[in-house]
Amino acid sequence: MSLNLAWNNEQQDKEITEPMIAMLEQLLNLAGEAEGVADGEVALTFVDDEQIHELNRDYRGIDRPTDVLSFAMNETVDEELDIIYELDEDEEMEEMPDVLGDIIISVPRTILQSEEYGHSFERELGFLFVHGFLHLLGYDHQDETSEAEMMGKQEAVLAQAGLTR
Repeated sequence: MSLNLAWNNEQQDKEITEPMIAMLEQLLNLAGEAEGVADGEVALTFVDDEQIHELNRDYRGIDRPTDVLSFAMNETVDEELDIIYELDEDEEMEEMPDVLGDIIISVPRTILQSEEYGHSFERELGFLFVHGFLHLLGYDHQDETSEAEMMGKQEAVLAQAGLTR
């Protein structure tokens, strides 16, 4: 197995191109390698500000748009049962990917922030994606120490991919 990116574009503000997706797949593998995560699937959805505002309000209780949201799937109880299904005699069992979680990125926020910070859309997109991925793995930035650790990890991955400021 390996790390896989499944993506969906639900916004109309900017075209998401194949080279952008290839860059995100590279970042996923670099971040996964840095964190010792070799297998799994990340679902990425590109949305507009209205959609991310609704998600932020409904799931986090914060009534405003944001740039990226992450919903980790590894926050489960050990006692949960595995999903079992029957196969016909001629079918082979396919291994189900370990779904790490969902990352939702607001494309209008990505555009705005790239302009505000004076770097490319791709650099900001990569930053938000790696940020979201680290959240899926349990990283947070609630205090200065954890924020510094998370920022260091993000910048190291982005530098490996050539996405510097």
